[in-house]
Parts: sequence; structure tokens; C-alpha cells
Amino acid sequence: MTVNERLFVSGQMDEFDISVKMIDTNKAKEILAKVDIIDPLTVESILKQVGITL
Repeated sequence: MTVNERLFVSGQMDEFDISVKMIDTNKAKEILAKVDIIDPLTVESILKQVGITL
């Protein structure tokens, strides 16, 4: 499943979008962990793609 699919199926899509808009890195990481995305390089890559730099 893609990241978007995981977020949608888990009901976390809106929450993730809000965390990105608020540039809340910790919340975004927490949400990604809830959908089993925990590899630090993958998390960093996803956050960069949505405009959050670490």
C-alpha cells in the first residue's frame, strides 16, 4: 500500500494533512508510525516530499 492509501484506510489522512499545514513534525511522525511507517529514512523522505524539512 502507498502512504496515502495507508493514511486513508486508517482514517489518518485529514490529521496528517493538518500536521503538515501546521508544520508539526512530531505529530506527522506519530501519524506515520500509526500506519507502520517507522524507518527514519522513509519518514524523512515522506516529510520532505510534503514540504517539511528536518
